[in-house]
Amino acid sequence: MKSVLAASMLLLALPFVANAQNTVLHARTAQELGELCASNGKDPAGAARLNFCIGYAQATFDLETRRAGDTKPFCIPSNGPSRAATMAEFASWVRSSSDKAGNPQEALMRFMGQRFPCK
Repeated sequence: MKSVLAASMLLLALPFVANAQNTVLHARTAQELGELCASNGKDPAGAARLNFCIGYAQATFDLETRRAGDTKPFCIPSNGPSRAATMAEFASWVRSSSDKAGNPQEALMRFMGQRFPCK
């Protein structure tokens, strides 16, 4: 019975695996991350790109916040914009100048520090 259930689960998952293989997600540069973050999320591939962007950003924020200790690298107000809106702003920020290119984590932290400075 367990093997039949496992086989059924695998068959149900196959279309999702196949669709996921058609979307290549990576962010080796700030431009690539910005492109992912600019996705509208209304189609499956766009949703995958936007979710990757938000997950990438959250992991970067968590890591850098822990490294910073008591010195916060940025301060998002309690009534701040949504994650998707913030990442869309990041995408525009990256596109605005080539000097904002390079390492995606560094660019993301620079953007957040400029957008949400601690007072």
